[in-house]
Amino acid sequence: MILMAFTLGTLPLYGLLGTIFLWGILPFILAMVAALWWALERSYRDGDLCEDLTLDGDTLRLTHRPARGEVMTWECNAYWVRADMHVQEGPVPHYVTLTGNGRTVEIGRFLSEDERKVLFAELVDFLKKP
Repeated sequence: MILMAFTLGTLPLYGLLGTIFLWGILPFILAMVAALWWALERSYRDGDLCEDLTLDGDTLRLTHRPARGEVMTWECNAYWVRADMHVQEGPVPHYVTLTGNGRTVEIGRFLSEDERKVLFAELVDFLKKP
């Protein structure tokens, strides 16, 4: 993508080789390529969020690691955890939450709507197991 943007951006400059106008336009082409590079890197970093749901004995732990910011952790006795799906009431359709230990936390907000439906079904099945 970067190479293609650079190549297509410099095509108009080939006619200006050997002239002073080349040096007037070249910095703008390089700034465009640098901005594209920065935007792609930022997009990759923003996608680096992670949520881990682990069961350690009787303790269910949800750890949310955002791309930027603090790591957030929620713990509860697995026996008391309840999974809920808010079809229309949440910030996204089929919003999935876990409730327990006096708190309600979201899980899987970054997933697609179909993936959240599957996640909810899997959470309900998982929480029913003894």
